[in-house]
This record gives sequence, C-alpha cells and structure tokens, in this order.
Amino acid sequence: MTKILFAVFLGGGFGSLMRFAVQALFHRSIAPFLFPWATLTVNVAGSFLIGLFYALSARFHLSEETRLFLTTGLCGGFTTFSTFSHENLALLRQGAYGAFILYVTLSVATGLVAALAGGWAGTTTMGK
Repeated sequence: MTKILFAVFLGGGFGSLMRFAVQALFHRSIAPFLFPWATLTVNVAGSFLIGLFYALSARFHLSEETRLFLTTGLCGGFTTFSTFSHENLALLRQGAYGAFILYVTLSVATGLVAALAGGWAGTTTMGK
C-alpha cells in the first residue's frame, strides 16, 4: 500500500506542476482571462491522457502502481474540476451567460470525446 500511496503522491505533484505551467503560459502570453481557455485545455488534455493511460495499462499489463501514478496521480493533479466550477460561477456572476453555456458544453463534450480518443489511441495505434 505504501508504494501505491507514493505513486499517487508523486503523480499528483507532477500533474499539478504541469497544470500550473499550462495555466501560467495561457494567462501570460496566449489568452487573458476573458474565457477560461487554460482550464478547458488542461481538462480536455487530461481527459485524453486518462483514456490513453487506462487503455495502455490494460494493453501492456502495467503494474497497479504505474496505472495509479498515471491516472489518479498525474491526471488527477493535472485536471481540475474545482477550478472549472469556480470559473463557471465567476462567469455567472459577471452575467456572461453565453460564455458559461459555451464553457460547460465545450468542457463536457470535448472531454468525453478526448477520453474516447485517448482510449482508442491506446488500443489501436500505440506499440505497433
């Protein structure tokens, strides 16, 4: 159990650092906060990665520690439902109802498609 906890701990730390880097890049040089592009990006990318990691884990019989490092740790630290929720509340408070609807719709739809695509990539194209 200690190895599993350590794997999740390390993965979560790396994932959080990756999220911070992506969000810092977006907020400084790509898109000011008019729309939460940074959070949308990390959540969609994380959805793709978790689909990919679960597929690769099953395909290559990765150890439980490795699977949990990549999924619960790395993807869990990288993606952020709490920031997504906070940003949606901020959009509602600002009266930006169109941006709110767009953000929720894009996040859910593209997140599901990305997870599906990651799973597909992990089962059909990797390791051939």
